[in-house]
Amino acid sequence: MNTTVTPAQAVPEAQHGPLLAKSDITRAWMIYYLGAEVSNSYERLQSLVFCASMTPVLKKLYPNKAEQAEALKRHLNFFNTEGVMGGVIQGVAIAMEEQKTRGEPISESSIIGIKTGLMGALAGVGDSIIWAALMPLLIALFIPFAAKGSALGGIAPLVLYTGITIAISYALCHKGYQLGKESIITLLQGGRIKELIYGANVLGLIMMGALAASYVKLTTPLKFSFLHGSEVVVQQVLDSIVPGLLPLAAVFAIYLYMLKKGPRYTVILLSVVAFSVICSITGIL
Repeated sequence: MNTTVTPAQAVPEAQHGPLLAKSDITRAWMIYYLGAEVSNSYERLQSLVFCASMTPVLKKLYPNKAEQAEALKRHLNFFNTEGVMGGVIQGVAIAMEEQKTRGEPISESSIIGIKTGLMGALAGVGDSIIWAALMPLLIALFIPFAAKGSALGGIAPLVLYTGITIAISYALCHKGYQLGKESIITLLQGGRIKELIYGANVLGLIMMGALAASYVKLTTPLKFSFLHGSEVVVQQVLDSIVPGLLPLAAVFAIYLYMLKKGPRYTVILLSVVAFSVICSITGIL
């Protein structure tokens, strides 16, 4: 008797249900989160830690050593994104690997392609939200404590930042695994992500402006005496034009340098120190 085997029957019954437990996703996420910013190579950046984080999952999905080796090789391709938001890509990659082992039409090139396509977009989201908004906000909240000599001003931002980013990255990894590639692509193509990035950039600029206005102190003691005993205090004249004009000029000078030369922080710090020493000796500022 001839029997027709449908595609669904061709897949082993044991592979119809989830192959991975939640703990497997969490383990993979933890490896990536802890090493995303510390294992970069000049050739492939974050690919080493991404491959290492996928190893426990791939060992469970591919018992065959040859298939395991092939899966590891495709996750050694160049990869670089913002560490926290990278959890989404990891969750999507795990879901696609699991779908591939179930017999679904997931090719090796599609797994590599989805990682490559998402890493740039999510890097922009992460840089805008995590580094340009969240970090300045936490620093601004606790600078007054540091100014008063409280250890809380130095410890609290680090503790809060670590806790918040862990929660965000963990949730994104599991959500990426649950939603799969289609939902993530649809979300990125919509307008909400652009609005979120724009709002985060505005918030970050506001916070940086508030920090510069509050904690960049620059004044001049210069005075000019004229006939009949009249005296002009330069700082008072500047304040009458624009309060805080000198700190604003200093911030913009550093900003313009970064636009022209890039983020050469060591050069900027040494230049600020040298400029401060010269101005202090000469009595200009």
